[in-house]
Amino acid sequence: MISLMMVRLPELIIVLYALSILFYFIDFIGQNRKASQLAFYLLSIVWLLQTIFLFFYMFHTGRFPILTLFEGLYFYSWVLITLSLAIHKISKVDFTIFFTNILGFTIMAIHAFAPGQMPSMADRLISELLFFHITMAILSYGAFTLSFVFSFLYLLQYKLLKEKKWFKTLWRLGDLKKLERMSYILNVIAVPILLLSLILGLQWAFIKLPLFQWYDPKIIGSFLLIVVYGIWLFLRLKREMSGKRLATWNCAAFLIVLINFFLISRLSTFHIWYD
Repeated sequence: MISLMMVRLPELIIVLYALSILFYFIDFIGQNRKASQLAFYLLSIVWLLQTIFLFFYMFHTGRFPILTLFEGLYFYSWVLITLSLAIHKISKVDFTIFFTNILGFTIMAIHAFAPGQMPSMADRLISELLFFHITMAILSYGAFTLSFVFSFLYLLQYKLLKEKKWFKTLWRLGDLKKLERMSYILNVIAVPILLLSLILGLQWAFIKLPLFQWYDPKIIGSFLLIVVYGIWLFLRLKREMSGKRLATWNCAAFLIVLINFFLISRLSTFHIWYD
C-alpha cells in the first residue's frame, strides 16, 4: 500500500502542479483574479501532498531525505513551494510565485522521474513520463488548432464585412471581438501546456537516450513554437497588434505547428511519429 502511494503521489503532484502553473499563467497574461485564486489553492494542495510524501518517505527510509541528490531535489522543490506560499501570504506578489514555481515544477519533474534510491518506483514513473509529455503536447496542439480556427473565421468574417456581403452565414460566424478573444484564450492555455510538456520531454530524453542532442530538429521546432506564440501574446497584450494582423499572424503560426508535428518529427533522432 505504501509502495503504491509512493508511486502514485508524485504523478498526482505533477498533474496538479502543472494545472497550478497553467492558471498562474492565465492570471499573468490576463490579470484574472479567479484563475490566480484557483492556482493558489492547487499549489496549496501540491504542498500538502508533497508534505505527506515527505513523511511517508521518512517512514520508509527511517531518516530525513537530504543525503542524496535524488532526495535533495525533492526537498528543494518542497522548500520552493513553502517559501512561495509564505511570500504570497505576506506580500501578495503573484508574479513571484508564478516564476518561482516554474523552477519548482522543473525540479519536481527531475526528482519524480529520475532514477534514485528506489529503482522500482523510478522505473514505473519513467515509463509514464513519456505518456505525460506526449499527452500534454497533443493537448497544446489541439488548443493551437482551435485558436487557428477562430482566427480563420475572424479573417473570413472580416472579408465578408469589408465586401459588404450580407447573408445569414455572416451572422453565424460570430462577432469579430468574440472570435479574437477566443483565439487569444486558447493560445494562453496552449503555450504553458506546451512549455511544461517540453520540460517533461527533456527530462525523459536525459534519462532514456544514451546520446541526447539539444540541436535535435524536434526540440528546436518546439521551442520555436513557444517563441512565436509568446511574441503573439506579447503583441496582443501590449495592443501593438490587433484585429486582422493578429489573426493573420496566428494563422501563419499554426503553419509552424503543422510543420513541427508532421515534417520536423520525421527529421528527429528520437521521435517516432512516422513509424
